[in-house]
Amino acid sequence: MDEEFIRAVEDGLKLSKRIRGSKDHHHQVPPTGPGGMERGGGGSVLQPASPMVYAVIYDPAIVDNPDVPSYQPHVYGEMDPPALIPLMMNGIGMEVECYLDAALVTVKGSWRVHCVTGSKSCDCRLVLPMGELGSILGVDAAIGKRAYFTQVIQTEEDQSVEKTAKTEAGGYLKPQLFSLIVPQVNGGSVISLSIRWVQKLTYSDGQFSISIPFTFPEFINPSGKTIKKMEKIKLNIHGGAGKEILCQMTSHALKETRRQPGSVGFSYEGEVFSWSKTDFSFSYTVYSNDIFGGILLQPPPMNDIDQRERFCLYFFSGSNQRRKVFRKEIIFVVDISESMNGVPLESVTNALSAATSELTPHDSFNIIAFNDEIYTFSPSLTRATQETVENAIQWMKQSFVAAGGTNFVKPLNEAMHMLSKTTNSIPHVCFITDGAVEEERSICSTMRAYVNNKGSISPRISTFGIGSYCNHYFLRMLASIGRGLYDATFEAGSIDIRMQRFFKRITSPVLANIAFDIFDELDSFEVYPSHVPDLSVGCPLVLVGRYHGRFPETLKSKGLLADMTEFSIELKTQKTDIPLEKVFAKHQIDLMTAQAWLSESKELEQKISRLSIQSGVASEFTLMILRKEVEKDGPLSQGNKLEKQKSVAPKEIPIPVGGLALGFGDVAATAENLPPGFGGESPEIDIQATAARCCGSLADFFCCMCCIRACSRMNDQCAIVMAQVVTALSVLGCIGCCSEMCGRGSD
Repeated sequence: MDEEFIRAVEDGLKLSKRIRGSKDHHHQVPPTGPGGMERGGGGSVLQPASPMVYAVIYDPAIVDNPDVPSYQPHVYGEMDPPALIPLMMNGIGMEVECYLDAALVTVKGSWRVHCVTGSKSCDCRLVLPMGELGSILGVDAAIGKRAYFTQVIQTEEDQSVEKTAKTEAGGYLKPQLFSLIVPQVNGGSVISLSIRWVQKLTYSDGQFSISIPFTFPEFINPSGKTIKKMEKIKLNIHGGAGKEILCQMTSHALKETRRQPGSVGFSYEGEVFSWSKTDFSFSYTVYSNDIFGGILLQPPPMNDIDQRERFCLYFFSGSNQRRKVFRKEIIFVVDISESMNGVPLESVTNALSAATSELTPHDSFNIIAFNDEIYTFSPSLTRATQETVENAIQWMKQSFVAAGGTNFVKPLNEAMHMLSKTTNSIPHVCFITDGAVEEERSICSTMRAYVNNKGSISPRISTFGIGSYCNHYFLRMLASIGRGLYDATFEAGSIDIRMQRFFKRITSPVLANIAFDIFDELDSFEVYPSHVPDLSVGCPLVLVGRYHGRFPETLKSKGLLADMTEFSIELKTQKTDIPLEKVFAKHQIDLMTAQAWLSESKELEQKISRLSIQSGVASEFTLMILRKEVEKDGPLSQGNKLEKQKSVAPKEIPIPVGGLALGFGDVAATAENLPPGFGGESPEIDIQATAARCCGSLADFFCCMCCIRACSRMNDQCAIVMAQVVTALSVLGCIGCCSEMCGRGSD
């Protein structure tokens, strides 16, 4: 996807050279691309590192100044794929609300279609990069008297939408990169957007950090006549438990505006010469030298079918660096089937080599590689001495050869058998795969039996999925059954670093066997995850659910420390106005979907659909669509008018926003040993489109009126010479065209 997207933006910036400025040059000077922006150059600048809006150009002839049209040479042919011209940004503001380990982000901005003649229109494409585990909540768009908004609808409505809609409005281009098409925006119009998403905070040594893409390229700054450019950022932190919040680092000049026990607010507003050149980042400490937590309670909305109250129970490991972690007894179970060939298996090998090097001689480990068969580094768990670790790394380099099919049953059974005799520790299985198999529900049942039979020191199971062909809900369910952690990556380039972070989390538990007596005293309750995982360093524990009954003011929780002594803590309950249904909706929907997949419960699917619609988070059983809104009170502008109650335009066909669901794995792709589905494959090159781009770019350098006037004064001999020159240039142009095509084809 990256290369195709960069080419489209390169084409767009070249096309924008056709724009001629008006007398005062207000907003009309074409954007200047990054230096050296030839093939392969300036790619990092052209990749979106902030919310960006582009004019989608199929017909180059419509590119012109919308205020003062200039005489343009005609360009024949269309561009397929289309060019993307970055729009000039008029204003930007961001509001961030941090709740425990998640953040709700709202960005409001306006962009002008400065590159399309006023009598024409084009689609406008929003591209939104999000931070850690970002998930889109919704987009509102206003263009004059027209407005659009995204909405999540029930599965029953999906079929009618998909039958009537000929195209999709967008979706994820790749993980944490959302795209949305706003249709038919007239040249010269201002498009105002309100974009909402939720993303995770990172947590380490008692410190929370957030990073939001907010780096804007120079070429979206309005040029020529200076206009007032304002940036606004508002940040509110709700730490919970009444702990003191201490600011550690900030990328922008935030000023503290309020401070209360457990919460603090900051703001930044300034006139800038050019838009932000730095991602917004902020880190803070919720001061506590030891494990702490709390319980948040919230009544249900009036229109909620489920009138049980909501709760959120959370634990954090604190900043105590001396807190002892459990002795490690871990078996790494690694998929080496043929589909893992190349970068995936190389990255897993590197990450696993780093993880085993972090083990101490007091720890024990083993490695099981599997395809159709299993291959073990050692017949049993072995101490992680320096010599053993070095031998294991060499064994992986020799034995991790991608070949054969995929069988999950043999390696998982073998791992459980190896861990059957462990004592005074909590053994762990780390399962890594890129595939899906038929027996997944049976595997969950078998692993549940293993875990239940072992009692308080049952083996933990953590899972890591690579690509889109594996069943991520099976992996999430398996981790839930085993009280472990789940993680995944959908990009080949992030496997190594993400797995190393995953390994650090699963190998650093500080509190295990966490239990709460209150659940037995409530009239009814449901909690996700249903099996309480261990609390690990750098991995907050958050449980969400519903209950009916009465929570006491304080709740006692017990657990097991690494020295095998009991630990207890009193958790205070408090009423909250935190929008729990939005902050933790994605977390809860994913866990509920894993349970629904396992149980095949239609009732649970309906619950997921209702939660998905209420929160605006798309699920496997709902669909996000783009709808046109009726505005009765005159034109919309950015600000609070975007938040008006929406009414759907009559007879307007909604457009589906695809690609927001993962699906339940692809057994057929696994059986065929297809490489992990990372997405972003480049389409076949369209020869006619490439030729049109080539010829269109040549036309940009000639003025037709000048040519006519010059030709009218030529004598015959000069005309013959000119014809020969033009013929030669045409041949050279075709050669250049072929060269470009061959070069692209060899990438």
